[in-house]
Amino acid sequence: METLQLYKCPNCDGGIQFDPTAQKMKCPFCNTELEAEALQAYQKELQDTPEDNMTWDTQAGSQWQDAESRDLRQYTCKTCGGEIITDATTAATSCPFCDNPVIMTGQLSGNLKPDYVIPFQVDKRAAINILKQHYQGKRLLPKVFKDENHMEEVKGLYVPVWLFDADAQAHIHYKTTRVRVWSSGDYRYMETRHYRVIRRGFIGFSQVPVDGSSKMEDALMESIEPYDFSQAVDFGTAYLSGFFADKYDVDSQASIVRANQRIRQSTESAFASTVTGYATVIPVSTNIQLQNASAKYALYPVWLLNTRYKGKQFTFAVNGQTGKIAGDLPLDKGAFCRWLLGLTAAIGGASFALSWLVWYL
Repeated sequence: METLQLYKCPNCDGGIQFDPTAQKMKCPFCNTELEAEALQAYQKELQDTPEDNMTWDTQAGSQWQDAESRDLRQYTCKTCGGEIITDATTAATSCPFCDNPVIMTGQLSGNLKPDYVIPFQVDKRAAINILKQHYQGKRLLPKVFKDENHMEEVKGLYVPVWLFDADAQAHIHYKTTRVRVWSSGDYRYMETRHYRVIRRGFIGFSQVPVDGSSKMEDALMESIEPYDFSQAVDFGTAYLSGFFADKYDVDSQASIVRANQRIRQSTESAFASTVTGYATVIPVSTNIQLQNASAKYALYPVWLLNTRYKGKQFTFAVNGQTGKIAGDLPLDKGAFCRWLLGLTAAIGGASFALSWLVWYL
């Protein structure tokens, strides 16, 4: 027995039926009319659209060689649990994430060696100057943030990053409208036409970064992007000399969710920019198929400065390649109250002078 297929209106998703009078498919809810053949073709296209396929080859990184790991040491922070890698000459120091003392636990072991590294191009003095410029002119900033000695505590850290490459084939459906308004006599009319727009195409992604450290906030790391990967080099332990490297605790497989989110958002944004000339554009469905999807493991340079104020930690990050800075600034409530009182007094004095002048005139 053949199953009766139910058709839905492309505009309002209501049940649509054949109208013998119009000899067309007509929606009783929004009065949309369509040729039966056109509706059948559209329905078939929706049914034939495959599910998303966003799978990856995540064989990133390689095993450490004994000669490489022999010159590296692993530090563990007792407070935040951060695992930090540095060279064997580094003495006991403080954690780049929470500023608490860290202790050496022994020679590096386990985990993967990075494929690439982007070396630091912004030195410590330049990072401090960038912080000073960021603080400049902010009179309501607590004094602890402007202290010169405090800024010297900025630390150079290589952040583990998973880099995702893929070619994405996208198939996106939109509901759109065009509106025409006109007047006739005492009446004003508005006509809204509904359209279904389809976009198909390919878009390539290269080195989509996903932070591999749970200690480094994704939003903070993404705020100091982009990095220029053309300046990346094959990883060598010499690049760690004088710096720290965070040991990844979010592997490539766990990072796929964020990679897919970033690729989907970028794809939808790029395709939506091609749908122009409509009053409204509403995406209905998005299908993405990934091809040649792979991941690599790299270290990206970041200058970090942590400051505690009123029991809350504030972290500032400076892109170690470009100098771009990101981080939240607190408000010194005492300075704000003094500023507000001064402003109120100034406004009150001006109002008194103006009223006196008016009375005198």
